[in-house]
Amino acid sequence: MTHITKYLNKEFFLGITMVLSGGVALFSFFDFIQEITDLGKGNYGLIQAIVFVVYSIPGHIYELIPSAVLIGSMYTVGQLSFNSEFTVMRSSGLSIKKIAFSLIFVGLFFSLFTLIIGNLVTPGSEKNAQQLKINSTDSTVSKQFKSGFWIKDGDSFVNITNVLPDASLQDINIYEFDQDFSLRTIIKAKNGKFDDGQWKLNQISITNFNEDKIITKKIDDGNWKSLIRPEMMNVLIISPDKMSIINLVNFIDYLKINNQKVTRYEVALWEKIIQPIMPIIMIIFAIPFGFLQERSGGKFLKMFIGIILGIVYQIMNTFIRHLGLLNDWPPFLSSLIPSLIFLTAGIYLIFKFERV
Repeated sequence: MTHITKYLNKEFFLGITMVLSGGVALFSFFDFIQEITDLGKGNYGLIQAIVFVVYSIPGHIYELIPSAVLIGSMYTVGQLSFNSEFTVMRSSGLSIKKIAFSLIFVGLFFSLFTLIIGNLVTPGSEKNAQQLKINSTDSTVSKQFKSGFWIKDGDSFVNITNVLPDASLQDINIYEFDQDFSLRTIIKAKNGKFDDGQWKLNQISITNFNEDKIITKKIDDGNWKSLIRPEMMNVLIISPDKMSIINLVNFIDYLKINNQKVTRYEVALWEKIIQPIMPIIMIIFAIPFGFLQERSGGKFLKMFIGIILGIVYQIMNTFIRHLGLLNDWPPFLSSLIPSLIFLTAGIYLIFKFERV
């Protein structure tokens, strides 16, 4: 690694880190302001609110990395351009393509950082944040219907009144149907907890429907083998974009087995796959702006342009994702379009200014 490469990577790393830190601090402050309104509910006090905000930080980091890399890169590009450092580099024979390629190290660092934060840190921290708040406010996971959650499990339909933060279940009703869609058995249980690959149910009532009679019996406890897994309950606590790739894949497989719609989760999965390459794309996109009217405006103008483009990226990403969901576009296409637009624009500008 040459001295110029080390210098460029260091400057870009510092610029990006500065913007990312500022963005996370701002979002955390807004989170804290929002949590103040919930103080006093149950045991939810100031300490719990602060811990909740801390747990939410990895999620903000993951969301902000693409925009922070863009804005930080634009700021650094403006600084180097304003100090005529890019001009000196070009005069010494360093092409724009070589400058862009030399920044692969900082790009790969933030790509790896995104992958780790998004799949190893954020899912756990986000779940802990929600569990803390649910426990402190004496609540349960919010219901989809007044009767609780309804889940299809093979030939059965399962109604769960409450899902607790530790993924244990309360008031479980299992309706088993035969191949002719006739109700065969109703199993009711007071609560259930997953252990050793199956659900352990307590205070069970089993009602069998035969052709000529109905038989009901009660037992203290029993095992229930199901496709439903505790990690699937994460979707009831955290949004799909905060789940890990592995959990998303497992949940999508479960939904497909039960012939349920998976588009929303496939879009989230593809965004998880594409997100780690966004730092490299944003750096490629930012580099050409260092050779656009190099002395005019300086670093703050280019930082302002970076902020505007970062906002445009977020709006475009959200708009195309929802448009894709409404029109049933292929999930990979909805997730890939914003990235391709920025990558194509960046490569085009690099080659354009290379010829100037």
